[in-house]
Amino acid sequence: MQFLKKIFSPIGATLKFIQEHFKAMIFVLILFLIFAPSSEENLTPNNLQQINLSGPIMEVSEVLDQIEKAESNNNIRGVLLVVDSPGGAVSPSIEIAYAIKRLKEKKPVVVYASGTLASGSYYASIWADEIIANPGSMVGSIGVIMQGANFGELMQKIGIKTQSVQAGKYKQVGTPNREWEAYEVNELNKVIQGTYDMFTLDVADARGLDIKKRDSFANAHIFTASQAKEVGLIDSLGVSYDAKMRLVGLSGVANPVWNKEDKFDKFMKKLTASTAVVLHTYFPSIVLK
Repeated sequence: MQFLKKIFSPIGATLKFIQEHFKAMIFVLILFLIFAPSSEENLTPNNLQQINLSGPIMEVSEVLDQIEKAESNNNIRGVLLVVDSPGGAVSPSIEIAYAIKRLKEKKPVVVYASGTLASGSYYASIWADEIIANPGSMVGSIGVIMQGANFGELMQKIGIKTQSVQAGKYKQVGTPNREWEAYEVNELNKVIQGTYDMFTLDVADARGLDIKKRDSFANAHIFTASQAKEVGLIDSLGVSYDAKMRLVGLSGVANPVWNKEDKFDKFMKKLTASTAVVLHTYFPSIVLK
């Protein structure tokens, strides 16, 4: 009997371990299925990188990180920036624009407008080697806007008054508790016009356009892809296949291997999107729109 116990003791210990750590083993198995390479192709480092820019441009650290990694990765021979965005805040749009400009100095960059390439997202794209737009996309809206609500009447009805101590004539410019004074509007116009001048000068410089004719390609005009090509905002019309093939040609890779989104990152994005809460602010902000 003692002999039999010695023979089967390893089996019993294994079964006991499985019972006690069953959940942990299942978790490890799931992780393996998620991250394990499904084919030899996944073991081959990609030589072309697709980066997506979608939705309002506000927080761009992830996109900038992808651009910087593509710039420093010697395996990457070219980058495709796929854009579907209505624009957004000024500073983040400029951050992407200048990151693309730096990237272009080392390897070819093609922008593909898959839906909307407007305002801030157009600014972000101007220094690419080429801009290709889906025939059904909307392009342009090169302009700047600052807007804010006036809650003065509502506050008066419910008996709320504001008070402040300030130094500087323009310190309360843009506050939402009253109608803006004429001198305040002029002050805001100074900022808006300065931003618009910077925007249009960069577009003209990057795209080889005549700044004296900016009313034809800027002035917040909205164009179809075909119209945008006529005024020089894009280089050609095509679909994603065309944009990818163009980048393959510019990069000179014989066997193109595109990046695949990390499965865990994809899962986390879906999880984040399903639990996201959108916060709206009613204080004035400048956006490229």
